Amino acid sequence: MIHLIWVALICIGFVFAAVQGNIELVTKAAFDGAATGVTVCFGLISVLVFWMGMMRLAEDGGLLEKISKLLTPLVAFLFPDVPRNHPAMGYILSNMSANLLGLGNAATPMGIKAMQELQTLNPDKKTATPAMCTLLALNTASITLIPTTLIAIRLNYHSAHPAEIVGTTLVATAIATFAAMAADRWYRSRELRRPPADPPSQTPLTPQPPQSTAAASASSSTAPPVPSPATPRTGITAVKGRDTTWKG
Repeated sequence: MIHLIWVALICIGFVFAAVQGNIELVTKAAFDGAATGVTVCFGLISVLVFWMGMMRLAEDGGLLEKISKLLTPLVAFLFPDVPRNHPAMGYILSNMSANLLGLGNAATPMGIKAMQELQTLNPDKKTATPAMCTLLALNTASITLIPTTLIAIRLNYHSAHPAEIVGTTLVATAIATFAAMAADRWYRSRELRRPPADPPSQTPLTPQPPQSTAAASASSSTAPPVPSPATPRTGITAVKGRDTTWKG
């Protein structure tokens, strides 16, 4: 669906540029955007490589394990229907730890693996479970302590104070996470209060006991006689035996 939206936006832009006679501006903007994208990517590579290395050092030094232990009670509260020893819990903790450090690129693979593990607990493979919805909301609006990617973008565009957004980002992501979790808890409680659907009532057919031969013959003997079909009357009446046939 997203690719259809992008194709529609590009086509609409070309149509309006052609109507206004500014088609050359569209071509120039396309090439400038491609050049800017490559420049931004090269600027992000150094910062992301640095923070990925720091993430690996934190993992090898046991910092991520300690963060995961601190987050375990919170994760157990947010995901009550996931067993604590399930592999999904480890991926969820890694995803939250990466999001706290602003490493969205590192958090995304962990989130995908967590979703795959949660799918193994899903009885209905075509419907998302409450735990999957909670993970999606938590991953989308996660608290970020260090917005690494945003700082890298501001550095790439020569910002005078690239790290001044740390405080505002922390407040904004905290509010977003609180709102997402509040909505998730409300939907969970509403789902629990909903009465279960009654199964369709079906009247069972009680089998009739087999009837013995003697009972069948007795019932047939006591059955009232079936009247024979009436025969057409003739001119001779049966009352007095007289012939009342009209003779012409």
